Amino acid sequence: MDEKGFILANTAVLAPPLIPEIKLHLASEVVPLWRKTEEELEAQGVPPPYWAFAWAGGQALARYILDHPETMRGKKVLDFGSGSGLVAIAAAKAGAAEVLAADIDAFAAQAIALNARNNAASVTVTQADLIGSEPRWRTVLVGDMCYERPLAERLMLWLRDCQGGGADVLLGDPGRSYFPRGGVERLATYHVRTTRELEDREIRETSVYRLLP
Repeated sequence: MDEKGFILANTAVLAPPLIPEIKLHLASEVVPLWRKTEEELEAQGVPPPYWAFAWAGGQALARYILDHPETMRGKKVLDFGSGSGLVAIAAAKAGAAEVLAADIDAFAAQAIALNARNNAASVTVTQADLIGSEPRWRTVLVGDMCYERPLAERLMLWLRDCQGGGADVLLGDPGRSYFPRGGVERLATYHVRTTRELEDREIRETSVYRLLP
């Protein structure tokens, strides 16, 4: 089965709880999809299917964007660690001039393309690791990426470079261990319904932040 077939066979088209305006190919049953991914693709070194879930930080960030379209309108936007493409699609729907969704996982790239097309959203996809690249976006969006120390440290250093270069950096985070404790401004807070198959609680208080100079 090819990549697109694998995605379609193991997901359902669902609307994330906080974002009824957008429908995505998401795991309808978390554990079976994760297990099937490991069984069929472990030998190929494919990462876990993070793309198949609408994580709390991404949902909060997408909700904020849709409720505040003026933050995206006419902007050149990057959605870093895009996963399902939820945040990128929200940015496109909010009127961004260009949206680039970046995720190094090939399956995520396939999912983003499918989801963008299904939502009539103009989104370009890249698998390049953009950390360390020259900042070239007016707005950088990051949903729920501070779950692992090495990644969070590399990412935050680069995001500060982006902010220093004139980018508006918005982050959605539900209190992950490696989210920065300072240098951010809280913009909004949401109560996001999750699942105990992924999280330690059914509702996560999740905030959207702006990176400060």
